[in-house]
Amino acid sequence: MIGESDTRPWGAWYVLDEGVGYKVKRIDVNPHSRLSYQTHEHRAEHWVVVSGRATCVVDGATVVADPGESIDIAVGQAHRIGNNEDQPLSIVEVQRGDYLGEDDIVRLEDDYDR
Repeated sequence: MIGESDTRPWGAWYVLDEGVGYKVKRIDVNPHSRLSYQTHEHRAEHWVVVSGRATCVVDGATVVADPGESIDIAVGQAHRIGNNEDQPLSIVEVQRGDYLGEDDIVRLEDDYDR
């Protein structure tokens, strides 16, 4: 739902737009924090770094992205967004797929024991 948001141990996310087959979120990651290493069965993701520096892991490979750079995550691909810097990180995430619910997460590794 547009305007939906949630605070997480690593930061927060906000739904900016959504429609049939897509959802757009802003993801803010606190300094020296990271999301879980995870996969999704029903969606692909496209991340664009808005501010800060993202240190991401995609299928075990580390990818560093600066503002204006993007990363594509395929359906089922293991991934994690991390912020190893002293400044906040903001990413715009475009999700595409036939199901975009928050419960489409398989956590492979999680710093917060979720």
